[in-house]
Amino acid sequence: MEITIAFDKSTLLIKNLPDQILPLLSQVKWDCRTGEHRAPAYCYRDIVLMLRHHKLTYKDFARQFQPHEFPINCRITPRAYQGDALKAWKKQGSRGVVVLPTGAGKTILAVLCIEQTKRPTLVHVPTIDLMHQWYDVLKKYFNIPVGLLGGGSHEIHPLTVATYDSALLYVAHKGNQFGLQIFDECHHLPGAQYQYAALGAIAPFRLGLTATPERSDGKEHLLYQLCGPLCFQRHIHELKGTTLSPYNVVTIEVEMQAEERETYESARQCYIDFLHEEHIFMNQANGWNIFLKKTCQSQKGREAFKAYMLQKQISQASSAKEKHIWQLVRQHAKDRILIFTQDNDMAYRIGKRFFWPVLTHNTKIKERTHFLENFRQGIYSILVTSKVLNEGVDVPEANVGIIVSGSGSIREHVQRLGRLLRAQEGKHAVLYELISKNTSEYFVNKRRRKHSAYQESNTI
Repeated sequence: MEITIAFDKSTLLIKNLPDQILPLLSQVKWDCRTGEHRAPAYCYRDIVLMLRHHKLTYKDFARQFQPHEFPINCRITPRAYQGDALKAWKKQGSRGVVVLPTGAGKTILAVLCIEQTKRPTLVHVPTIDLMHQWYDVLKKYFNIPVGLLGGGSHEIHPLTVATYDSALLYVAHKGNQFGLQIFDECHHLPGAQYQYAALGAIAPFRLGLTATPERSDGKEHLLYQLCGPLCFQRHIHELKGTTLSPYNVVTIEVEMQAEERETYESARQCYIDFLHEEHIFMNQANGWNIFLKKTCQSQKGREAFKAYMLQKQISQASSAKEKHIWQLVRQHAKDRILIFTQDNDMAYRIGKRFFWPVLTHNTKIKERTHFLENFRQGIYSILVTSKVLNEGVDVPEANVGIIVSGSGSIREHVQRLGRLLRAQEGKHAVLYELISKNTSEYFVNKRRRKHSAYQESNTI
């Protein structure tokens, strides 16, 4: 009996699979409900290659795409590392993750991959802003209709850009219509929901793009399982001064005001005392989870948690930092400045005090577009933001960044540095990090500075 493969709601149904190759396909399981073997859709490539290797004939009802030409209508001369990345990706069977810094031309690399792979392509992006940026680039180089999934758009073409959220809604029914999947900012992919955008699609060719593949939960292995192994990598310091603008990172230690220092030390001591009494070690892998569990079990624990939040808030948003912000802005009066905060409250506080435009997740689309366009044109020289500019927004004019506060994530800070590094003639970028002196922010900063991007950082 002939082997058949069909696509069924993000899975593959396989009939008449010979017993001798079952041990070689660990993801294939017997489904007693249908009387057929079933596997996740992303196993399509492995199953087909295995059948071909054993010279077994089969009928493929799963694939609903054919080779498709995507001729580039304007000349692209790739940089040397882009050409090397393309070769490395193709050598691995057109599957894998490419790690390049922000501003190094990941989108152009993707255009070359689309042109050479010659398969209908779905590009995944995390935000609406990025979706429209990709749309503009693909329209420019291919001059064909480009589909959009997200932000109210529901058009599907052989070349389509989708947000991760929208791709999830369509993958169960459209996951067999694309031969190449591109995952921009692919470090998002191992998330509890987003991974199904890759698991539920049959695309045999896959490209993951990111500047920072590392995840705090250690799930990079899932990223490589879904996209293919790491095939090429370049770091910020390797492209500094050539592809990327030269830059400096300067850490400024800010002395808190006496009243804030007193409140900080009191809250900090309450938090530390609780850790000691409960024998909690925060440097252990599960230290944070143990702390949260213990704080729920007593009044003293709840007070310790409030103390933890208070000391963190004071160190991140001390009023002394606002004085240093103003000094830096006066020092860079002719530059374009991005000011980053950890939370919306601090962003709005700075914006209100200095009458500067503020971008957060609460900013309406029209207002957001207005702020960004005016910044690019130089009408606004300063933008204050919490997290929305961390990734995916192109502001090549920015050359000065001031980090007022942030998380302990190395990725977040490398992304913020990346906002400043798109090369322009004569541009030299500088990123300032304000940390409250003799607080826990010092240890967070010290951990970040182990990253290669911070090799030449200075402390004041």
